[in-house]
Parts: sequence; structure tokens; C-alpha cells
Amino acid sequence: MQKHWFLSLSAFICGLLFGLGLLMAGMANPAKVLGFLDIAGLWDPSLALVMLGAIAVTFVAFGFSKKMPQSLLNTKFHWPDATAITRPLLAGSALFGLGWGLVGLCPGPALVLAGTGSVEGLIFIVFMLIGIRLVDYFQTRLSP
Repeated sequence: MQKHWFLSLSAFICGLLFGLGLLMAGMANPAKVLGFLDIAGLWDPSLALVMLGAIAVTFVAFGFSKKMPQSLLNTKFHWPDATAITRPLLAGSALFGLGWGLVGLCPGPALVLAGTGSVEGLIFIVFMLIGIRLVDYFQTRLSP
């Protein structure tokens, strides 16, 4: 029971830090994100620094965790098996980028906005969930 409580607490703290980081960096502000993505207009490169910082931290953390037999919470690491670049991966990446470029939101910042009571964040999440269901529906219909 205590291990489950500690895992839940650590997940809460990680989520809280992630959300605060998104808010502080401006990643939950669609106008700022669209300014970053508008490289032909009034480009705002500040989010590139946020992304580079995130990549640096992740690079170091993954380097350490790859050498560990288990996590600090004594749980097993779940590393991905699939490494191939597939058509569904490319299509999903393109749709993700299209959606991000159209509205300036992606799932993480949308959840943060929804947590602040933003109607825009809630609407995004509703349609994101509809999109997920549609993909599941078509994948089950089209798979052999």
C-alpha cells in the first residue's frame, strides 16, 4: 500500500512540475506557440530554448536510467520495442504538427489549460479524444 501511495505521489509531483514548467515557459499560451511556429513572420525563438532545455535534461536522465536495472522507486523500466519509422507514425506526426500549427496547442499544454478552467483547453481535449476514438475505430476496421 505504501509503495502505491508513493508512486501516486511521485506521479502527482512530476505532473505538477511539468504543468508549472509549461505555464512558466509559455508553452500553454497558444499565441506564444503560434509566434514560435511562424518562422516566416514575426518569429519568437524563445520556445526553442525551452525545447533545447527539455532535450538536454531528457538526454541526461535517459543516459542515467539506461544504466539502472530499475527505477528509483523500484519499478521496472518499460522501454519501447518498436523503432521503425512507419506510415502510421508519419501520418500521426503530420496530423499532430498540423493541429499544433493551427491552434497552438498540443495535448500537454491543453491539459494544463483545462486545469486552469480554460474553455479553449477543454474544447481541445474533447476533440482530441474524439480523434483518438476515430483512429481506434478505423484501425480496427482496416486491420486484417
